[in-house]
Order: sequence, then C-alpha cells, then structure tokens
Amino acid sequence: MAQTPSTGRGTVGDGAAPDDGALSADAPDLRASLSALSRLSTGGPGLEDLLVQVATLAVQAIPRADGAGLTMIEHERNDIVVASAPFVRDVDAIQYEIGEGPCISAVSECTTMRSGSLGGDPRWPRFGPRAGRLGVHSVVSLPLVTPDGVIGAINVYAHAKDAFDGEAADLGELFAAPAAIAVQNAQLLAGAKRVAASLQSALSKRAVIDQAVGILMSRAGCTADEAFDRLRRLSQTRNTKLSVVARSLVDEAVRRARARRTGG
Repeated sequence: MAQTPSTGRGTVGDGAAPDDGALSADAPDLRASLSALSRLSTGGPGLEDLLVQVATLAVQAIPRADGAGLTMIEHERNDIVVASAPFVRDVDAIQYEIGEGPCISAVSECTTMRSGSLGGDPRWPRFGPRAGRLGVHSVVSLPLVTPDGVIGAINVYAHAKDAFDGEAADLGELFAAPAAIAVQNAQLLAGAKRVAASLQSALSKRAVIDQAVGILMSRAGCTADEAFDRLRRLSQTRNTKLSVVARSLVDEAVRRARARRTGG
C-alpha cells in the first residue's frame, strides 16, 4: 500500500522530526555521502556533472536505493534534469511528460513524498502504473529547500516494493538539506559565469564596431557619428547584425593590409 505523504518539511510518516545525531551515528553511508558532498567543488566540474554527483551521493546515503535523479529549477530557462542511471532518466521523463509524479508533488508541496508501490499509488494514477511497468516500485522524493525557496528535488528510486521506510526518508532529508545549498551555490556560480560571458561578448562586439567605425572614418574622411550611421545603414540593408557587418569590414581591411605588405 502507498505510504501517506508527510505533512511538512522534516516530517515523514509518524510526524517526528529526524534526529541528526541519532541517525548519523548509525548511518555510515549517510556520513560518507555528506562528507563527499562537502568536498564537492562548484568551481570544478560543469553544472550538470556536479548535479549528477549529488544524485549519485543520494543513492549512497539512502539504504536500498538503486538510482536517483535531480531536478534543478531554472527561472526563465529550461529546468536541468540529471540522473545517476539510465532507468532513472526514463522514469523522470514520464513525470515531466504528463505533469504528474512524486517529484512534482514534492516541489509543489515542499514536502517529502514516499511510496512503496507506485503502480497502485492513488496520488499519481497516470505516473505510477507506467513506472511500475518499468520495474520501479519505490520512491522517496525530497524537495531541495533553501532560504530562497524550493530550487528542485532529488528523486531516489528502488526496483523493490516497500524499499524505503520512515528512517530511509529521514536519512534522505538529512542529506537533502546540505545538498540544496550545494546545488544553489552551483546554480549561482553558473549564472555568474553566464553573465560574465555575456558581458565579455558585448565588450568584444563593441570593440569590433569601434574598429569598423575607425576604418570608415579613414576611408571616407567622415566623423565618427557619420561613420556609425553608415555602418548602421549597411546593417539594415544586408539585414545582418551590426556586429557581424563590423566584423566583415575589419576582416576585409586586415586582408587588404596583408596583401599590400606581401605584394599579393
């Protein structure tokens, strides 16, 4: 029978909050996973590679887990979905295709979701049977909660029925708390890199445009404003971006200068 969803973050099954010290003392796999999680470098691997590592550590942290997926919510961009094993990718794809499943529920309700018989779980009548036909019967979905809100979820799967008890869910929540911070840090760093790359690209385009304006001033004996206006009209006439037109003028000027120097 499907497990009853928890009523809030940190409460699974019996409603008691997990005791970090009591659980970790008897959970060497969790302690090893948390230790490895603390050593992950956000400046090393790419964002998706780091998320895969977090999902893989979740499998290590939770007893009887066979695989895990991680979904990171990206505002104004496509969400990033990774998996520790191919079967996880297939199961998660079903959730997002039909818009129903434990991950979606965990994120929307900010609550851990647990089931030991997905095929008969009434909470997900379309997702559950399809997951069951793939041989996946148990799940623990853990929202990734930060002070800024929910930024995604970790979905931990097992092929066996009733693989995850309340303690397994508690262990998962203990792992999910620092995992959420690691994911958020990686997300912020990736965003900063995108902004830096965009600024660098803008600066490079500006430099090329300035070079093209200088070339037109030299050729036509005009002012900078007149040269820029001419460059803008060329862009409109060719239906080509201003920076592309500028690059073609600069490249042409370089070829001519080299030809004159070599006598070609």
